[in-house]
Amino acid sequence: MLRLDIVTLFPAMVEAPLEESIIGRARRRGLVDIRVVNLRDYAVGTHRITDDYQFGGGGGMVLKPEPLFAAVEAVRTPGARVILLDPRGAAFTQEVAGRLAGLPHLILIAGRYEGVDERVRERLADESLSIGDYVLTGGELPALVVADAVTRLVAGVLGGEGAAEHESFASGLLEPPQYTRPEEFRGARVPAVLLSGDHARIARWRRVQALWRTWRSRPDLLPRAGLSAEEWELVERFERGERPEEPDAPADQERNDGHGRDSVG
Repeated sequence: MLRLDIVTLFPAMVEAPLEESIIGRARRRGLVDIRVVNLRDYAVGTHRITDDYQFGGGGGMVLKPEPLFAAVEAVRTPGARVILLDPRGAAFTQEVAGRLAGLPHLILIAGRYEGVDERVRERLADESLSIGDYVLTGGELPALVVADAVTRLVAGVLGGEGAAEHESFASGLLEPPQYTRPEEFRGARVPAVLLSGDHARIARWRRVQALWRTWRSRPDLLPRAGLSAEEWELVERFERGERPEEPDAPADQERNDGHGRDSVG
């Protein structure tokens, strides 16, 4: 069972989401043990101060090292990995989530204000992670993102065997289009291939659509997706203006997105 501790100055920001949906069910079933650690409980003094001004001047407060070290040391177990959520950290990806899901214990430190004392990064955290190139008010939301992405990879959490392997990024590509009932809605019909019962054809259609979506929206993913020679040939045909069979874009977008009308797949 994975244990995950979130160290935060604002526990209420993370407690409620952890009770809901997939994470909440996984906790209640005992598949993961997620705990919220109130940083202020580990601060000393009458006012339990957790932050202070920067040495050398500069705007904004910085989280002090003493309560962060004390909090992490109070919950750390053998084999635990301490992760600082910080915009200067390495990019958090599906590959990283998979690596972390295989560990017995994660401790996530949610930074605040102008960040944490550098000694936390250097001497307490094993690594720093960022969920994107933008600025948030603190590390609580990034900690929830990491907790969600990692928890769903724990065995039994998603229910269906192999469910996680079919999601976006798990195969290196974005997911193909998905449909449910009704078969026709406001003039838009479910692609006929998905109603054919031909599983081999459906699988190929979905793979081609995943390639198409990834090429259009995240071409940077393609070199790492382990594509076959045939799939690279499809990508080259997309670049020449050809389209996959039964594209997922709305008809008016198809006419105006600048791509050709020939189809592949």
